Amino acid sequence: MSDKSKVENGNAGPASGATTADGETGVKLSRRNFIAGTALAATGLMIVPRHVLGGTGFTAPSDRLNIAGIGVGGMGGQNMLALAGENIVALCDVDWGYTDRSFQRMFAGLGETQARLDRAKTPAERKKLQEKVELTKLLSRKYGSIKRHTDFRRMLEQQKDIDAVVIATPDHLHATIASTAMSLGKHVYVQKPLTWSIHEARELARKAKENPRVVTQMGNQGHSTDDARLIKEYIAAGAIGEVREVHAWTNRPLAYWPQGIPRPRPVQQPDATSWDMDAVMARLANAMAGNYPKPQGLEWDLFLGPGPVIEYHPLYHPFNWRGWVDWGVGAIGDMGAHLIDSPFWSLNLGLPTSVETVSTPFNNESYPMATMTYFDFPARGSMPPVRLTWYDGALLPPGLEAMGAGQMKDGGVLYVGTKGKLIHETYGDNPRLLPQSLHDSVGTPPQKFARIKTSHEMNWVDACKGKAEASSPFSYAAQLTEIMLLGVVALRAGHRIEYDAQNMRITNLADANQFLRRDYRAGWTL
Repeated sequence: MSDKSKVENGNAGPASGATTADGETGVKLSRRNFIAGTALAATGLMIVPRHVLGGTGFTAPSDRLNIAGIGVGGMGGQNMLALAGENIVALCDVDWGYTDRSFQRMFAGLGETQARLDRAKTPAERKKLQEKVELTKLLSRKYGSIKRHTDFRRMLEQQKDIDAVVIATPDHLHATIASTAMSLGKHVYVQKPLTWSIHEARELARKAKENPRVVTQMGNQGHSTDDARLIKEYIAAGAIGEVREVHAWTNRPLAYWPQGIPRPRPVQQPDATSWDMDAVMARLANAMAGNYPKPQGLEWDLFLGPGPVIEYHPLYHPFNWRGWVDWGVGAIGDMGAHLIDSPFWSLNLGLPTSVETVSTPFNNESYPMATMTYFDFPARGSMPPVRLTWYDGALLPPGLEAMGAGQMKDGGVLYVGTKGKLIHETYGDNPRLLPQSLHDSVGTPPQKFARIKTSHEMNWVDACKGKAEASSPFSYAAQLTEIMLLGVVALRAGHRIEYDAQNMRITNLADANQFLRRDYRAGWTL
């Protein structure tokens, strides 16, 4: 699923029921009432084959992991779908009206998924769609009876049957929830980006190292694909020679969520003759300001979590939080975990020594409409230094059309080597060498890295059960996240920063060190 639907929480409706003092929804949604009127009920697709999803065969109830989902109105709901073959024992969200509608849409789409399955032309496509059909039917049967909560702290305190948690809230809540769960010995799966700040990423990595029995995973699902391993094998085989230059780009935030906008608030009205940028932004801030009552059932204070107190506005929730400094880390935090992942892994980049971000206007509240960030990585053993350039907001590296990559404007990565180039799409998809003659002459490189036969989520489950190693554990994911967040730090600093990674310190601009961490609101801890 596209990451444009990650978390969130929206209007709460009658189906959510009243919220009790302990943070649990007082009235559970009847499964019969929930599915009534959906395409699922009409098609009768409620019988699930006995075999389990992900190609692992039937799983006895005693072998299933007890999982809680936290933040399940968007991408978290898709994570629950992938994990439907396990025991989903609890769901937690601050806005059950929005969440129920999201699951209704998921279940109502089953008929279309079945139709796509009927039209599927390849075995791989049929297998993927068949698994989705079966998972959707399975989750629809469970959904109405799963225990509900609104406050993750009370859920973890009161519900003792939870083995593992999946966290898909806004970015600013990831670290405090994950840290709490890890302290209780729960396995944790955290959607990307791992954290909102570099300090938080370091702390989660430290905690994971100190608690080796806790299995961790970040939700950058492309890292578990065959293509991700093929990229690494091309580089390891020397197919394009030494790599000193990498370009990674995404069209986000454009067409997904707004950035580069003022906070909705009454401000001094500009002179009627003034229509420069500041005047236009002032008019926009005034136009968006107004009395927007918080939707019934939305626990806005829980949404704010450790961040500052900001008055509710529908511009922030659901989903648009990603473009605001208070809660998200912009396009690089959203897609960097997919696009920077492959060069970080295949080139063993480590952490950069300097970072510079240039952008369209930035008001320090809403991230810019577009940025370019330059990361300089030092030599690693026999591997030369690398400059990685990040582009977002539909900015592109030069020459893509000439390389035959004009259809990759939504996102991709280009490696420039001494013998040729390697290019791939978002999530590591479809890697190929350039020019075509090089691709044809090199052929498929030797397979050096074992393939993962399950989904990214089920890889984590298998690791929790001692049957596999997690694909993207915090020991890996924290450094990948740190790279992305250094781009945000350089943006907020407004200057090129020189970085001492060993000591987590910016050496040339002392004031910029404040952006490596955040002070939590009273009542919240890491």
